[in-house]
Amino acid sequence: MAAQAKIPTPPPQKQRRYGMVIDLDRCTGCGACMTACAVENNVPSGPPEADERKGINLMRVFTVRERNSRRTAFIPILCMQCGDRTPCETVCPQQAVEVDPLTGIVEQMPQRCLGCRYCMAACPYQARTFNWWDPAWPAGMETTLNPGVAPRMRGVVEKCDLCHSRLHAAEDRAAAEGRRDLNPGEYVPACVEACPTQAIVFGDLADKASEVSRLAAQPESFRWLERLGTGPKVYYRTRRRWVRDLARQGGAAPNQEVTRG
Repeated sequence: MAAQAKIPTPPPQKQRRYGMVIDLDRCTGCGACMTACAVENNVPSGPPEADERKGINLMRVFTVRERNSRRTAFIPILCMQCGDRTPCETVCPQQAVEVDPLTGIVEQMPQRCLGCRYCMAACPYQARTFNWWDPAWPAGMETTLNPGVAPRMRGVVEKCDLCHSRLHAAEDRAAAEGRRDLNPGEYVPACVEACPTQAIVFGDLADKASEVSRLAAQPESFRWLERLGTGPKVYYRTRRRWVRDLARQGGAAPNQEVTRG
């Protein structure tokens, strides 16, 4: 009886830690990142009765001003992809939030979400929104939707997942070429690609040779509300000390004001 050929075991997939560094000195507040995010993720325009509290915004650009000097900074806020401690995952009763151990991405699964919004209350960055209405688009615009992203129904919470569909597409292309690991630059979220000033650098923080890892380690880089110990994988950088002080406080100081873009 002929011996069966032993099928070789594929090497384990490299563990990654995807994150980004946003240069606030380059950000002009143009909103291209917000638009690209909405288009990529099939976010519909809100109905007439929608307001700032009820709109769907996976990414927001805040404008911060000093009242005395009138200096201005623009700060994009999205899911910080917490790692060391993930408050939204801890409180979810449906396990609709999971941190992918291979990528470090905090995933949101709408098919499990029951709409209790505990995760929204637990998120210290206010980076989650609730779907108050079923998605709807003007006639004909359905043909422009991204086929790789399923629209979400009303009654569920949404957030940024670093354009997870783009990650799947990149992994599929790599698998077709017989690779398990991605090369740098094969997977890039829409906001990074759309930024006209290249203020957002994305990559694998676990790769010490990557540009994103190098920038995150520099003294000018910081994380929002780092004192909470959530371990965000979204970093910011700026030479302006008053902006870094704002990040540590988590809100406007008496001599500052914040508005949403």
